[in-house]
Amino acid sequence: MADRFRITLAQLNPTVGDIPGNVAKARAAWEAGRDAGADLVACTEMFVTGYNTQDLVEKPAFHQHAIAAIEDLAAACADGPALAVGGPWIEGAQLYNAYHICRGGKVVSRVLKHNLPNETVFDEVRIFDSGPLGGPYSVGNTRVGSPICEDAWHPEVPETLAETGAEFLLVPNGSPYYRDKMDTRFNHMVARVVETGLPLIYLNMVGGQDDQVFDGGSFGLNPGGGLAFHMPVFDEQITHIDLVRGAEGWRIEQGEMAHIPDEWEQDYRAMVESLRDYCGKCGFGKVLLGLSGGIDSAIVATIASDALGPQNVRCVMLPSEYTSEHSLEDAKAVAEALGCHYDFVPISGPRAAVTEALAPMFEGLKPDLTEENIQSRLRGLLLMALSNKFGEMLLTTGNKSEVAVGYATIYGDMAGGYNPIKDLYKTRVFEQCRWRNANHRPWMMGPEGAVIPERVITKPPSAELREDQKDSDSLPDYPVLDAILTILIDLDGSVSDCVAAGYAHEDAKRVERLIYLSEYKRFQSAPGTRLTKRAFWLDRRYPIVNGWRDR
Repeated sequence: MADRFRITLAQLNPTVGDIPGNVAKARAAWEAGRDAGADLVACTEMFVTGYNTQDLVEKPAFHQHAIAAIEDLAAACADGPALAVGGPWIEGAQLYNAYHICRGGKVVSRVLKHNLPNETVFDEVRIFDSGPLGGPYSVGNTRVGSPICEDAWHPEVPETLAETGAEFLLVPNGSPYYRDKMDTRFNHMVARVVETGLPLIYLNMVGGQDDQVFDGGSFGLNPGGGLAFHMPVFDEQITHIDLVRGAEGWRIEQGEMAHIPDEWEQDYRAMVESLRDYCGKCGFGKVLLGLSGGIDSAIVATIASDALGPQNVRCVMLPSEYTSEHSLEDAKAVAEALGCHYDFVPISGPRAAVTEALAPMFEGLKPDLTEENIQSRLRGLLLMALSNKFGEMLLTTGNKSEVAVGYATIYGDMAGGYNPIKDLYKTRVFEQCRWRNANHRPWMMGPEGAVIPERVITKPPSAELREDQKDSDSLPDYPVLDAILTILIDLDGSVSDCVAAGYAHEDAKRVERLIYLSEYKRFQSAPGTRLTKRAFWLDRRYPIVNGWRDR
């Protein structure tokens, strides 16, 4: 009986729908494992199709293509280690999230996911059928148990595998990032190790998919819960790990212990990686954005520069008569510090033309929000024209505070294809700017140093759509606003919870009203990086027509 078992872990970045590309990645990982003398090469959950596929996997032509590709992959990987790879499987009329074990030129075993997540960004109950509780599969004379992702967050499947002879657990995942999620993963996996007494290998994918970012960070736990290895977060990596059998069973040999960054670095990395992959997987090499001289557009320009390189970022200042001199100076300073292309396109001429065209209909009416929004919509029009002409994707720059209360103009500054800071509250934007000014990492393509001038961070926020305008004219101060939003949105709390936390009832009711009234805007807004469990899109699904208010 063998006393050593080598697994090659493929912590890779698949693309949803790119079945040939994903198969090629799996084949390359298998070849690396073969060359390293591996017994088993492991890929992540639904790797062949990419993840999260949503309803795409229900399309018969798609899942049939994926299943055929897995069978072809098995045939191509006949001479060497076993290959475990995630993908769909059909039995009768039932569609499963499966883990395919390939050996000797064919698929010799399939694990069917039992616990289907149906919360936050996951809709697996409406897409897949639940597989039965099953036993381990054999690789040589070693029996391996593979709870698929959610199956390892509950005791039922791992305990069944342990009772039916599994010698260790290999958990393939498609587990997307949210702030502090690594601690949650550790807690669940340690519980499974304690319950089963088996070593556990947690294998996660990396890469951006729409709003989600998969952050890798694969790791291994020995009986008792001791950490045996930890792979880097966010980086693609193929790692070979060894298990050794002793008198008390299998243990994972000690391996690499990658540094785990703090939450500020992980949030920033998530925003960079999501934008990089969104552009790369959608075929965009360049982006543009309106650079106002304010903090939100400054951090988005910086994220874009770090994601794609400054040479691929166009910053456009579109001033009106309300644009301050310091905003003009600050916008140019940000573009120059980053090394981005900078354009200056005043909107005074187009605005005068619109004013003249509407003058007969607006005669006798006082100027109001209508005239302010015309400015924003003209900027959106001009930016989209530049996007069309130069083939550059337009980025939007609204933070989570603004998105939450609708402090943005639909078809104006909300126009665009992606918003990296959509799930970042304004108070965190300030701190994220300071973090980036003080830190630089090899994965950043932008320059080192303080690329966002201090005045951009410290000056009072303003949309500059009228004389002497400040955000605080329309909203509570951001520390108060963000605290109330955190209670109402992130914690799903009530107005009374806000009052109990020390905030004015009037402020809480006003914010609640704005949240509900702006639902239609969010329904039409660009996707953006998910940083929390209550991001706007799949995590929080509210009706647009909604007459309920907290009393």
